[in-house]
Amino acid sequence: MAMLKRDEFTSVPATSGDLNALLGRGSEFEGKLTFEGTVRIDGKFTGTIVTNDVLVIGEGAKVNAEITCGTVIVHGEINGNVKAKSAVELHHPARMRGNVETPSLMVEKGVIFEGQTKMEGVEKAAAKSTPSPSPVQAIKP
Repeated sequence: MAMLKRDEFTSVPATSGDLNALLGRGSEFEGKLTFEGTVRIDGKFTGTIVTNDVLVIGEGAKVNAEITCGTVIVHGEINGNVKAKSAVELHHPARMRGNVETPSLMVEKGVIFEGQTKMEGVEKAAAKSTPSPSPVQAIKP
């Protein structure tokens, strides 16, 4: 069984809780994966992945999938489109071939990314954090 490296797992949000499932090195799975919490893939996966939580793609992993999730943290290889509600993190030596749709994208130096990025929700998030100026009113003497 593959061991988790503490430094690889530091970017997982603390609120996600413990690791719920692991597809270890040497494992192969084909189909649809849905889950809650955090799941780490270190083997080969082909199909569809759907969650509102965290997906971690380990350094040796090869994933051929359409992914819809909350956050994706990638150290391995993804071939397919990714739609993330919160964030996508591509850490060296990640390889990403496909389109990414997310409000937050982080790409480390040395990562290979072939695709397009659409960052919807960035303007909405910025607008919510910045208060609207109050309208100017004329003052009568």
